[in-house]
Amino acid sequence: MHKIAVIGLGHVGTTVAHILLMKGLVDELVLIDHNEKKVDAEYLDFSDSFARTESSAVIKRNDYGELADADIIVTAFGDIGATARTGDRFAELPINKKNAAEVGKKIKESGFKGILVNISNPCDVIVNELQKASGMPRNRVFGTGTFLDTARMQRAVGDHFGEAPQNVSGFVLGEHGNSQFSAWSTVTLDGEPVTKFAEEGKIDLDKLDGDIRDSAFKVVAGKGYTSFAIATCAVRIVEAIFNNKHEFMPASVYLEKYACYIGYPAVIGKDGVEKIKPVKLTAEETAKLENSVKTIKEKNEA
Repeated sequence: MHKIAVIGLGHVGTTVAHILLMKGLVDELVLIDHNEKKVDAEYLDFSDSFARTESSAVIKRNDYGELADADIIVTAFGDIGATARTGDRFAELPINKKNAAEVGKKIKESGFKGILVNISNPCDVIVNELQKASGMPRNRVFGTGTFLDTARMQRAVGDHFGEAPQNVSGFVLGEHGNSQFSAWSTVTLDGEPVTKFAEEGKIDLDKLDGDIRDSAFKVVAGKGYTSFAIATCAVRIVEAIFNNKHEFMPASVYLEKYACYIGYPAVIGKDGVEKIKPVKLTAEETAKLENSVKTIKEKNEA
């Protein structure tokens, strides 16, 4: 039996819930949002689909007591409109710091002992707030981080060469935000270093890195929010936990060296973050990572 709670039923949280139901990954689903009418509406909409789906689930509504025996909580609260209106990735910071303190306290009071996966932005700062408020072990509280940004990088490099994104490996690291960077020394296409193609003049990595960083704003500008890609990333993490995949992926994890949550590769399994594997970076990339740490810490203290 798999029991998952989704806290925050905006575009992202609802999409996460829908994917979980359609893939048959959840037996009990807890939907929580301060907007009770929205929760009731999504409950009815999901329930009405079950007569036509291959699987279904028991759905509970707005009851933090149901978290006590939940396996995973996905937090997706926030106000993407604040970012859309201002173009500032940190526009949600004051809103979600308050949300994280309130939600984390309720999670602690519920007796939850599972794994918390945060999506809410700014992801690295908010996962830190959730960990503090909930008092949970750091390996069991982490965020989607640069998992989405890495997918965007794979798509961009694949598009440039006319190949599938799955043919691209490597990482985008750092903050899930403006100080993120593509660690090009880790990136390969069909097993060959992408830096080799750059040296041959076949790709402009600096330009592509900027395009990757700005791609979220293109989505938001077009439809007002992002949803499908980030929700897919979150569900992939859920699958790694439930199936104990020991999957190596970038996520917002706590690095002891920097005393900070930040996008960095880790092995994810049934116990959450099972280990963090140091990645060999160039001196320039290390400096970018340290700059990203500085940015996140400044926002942690804001």
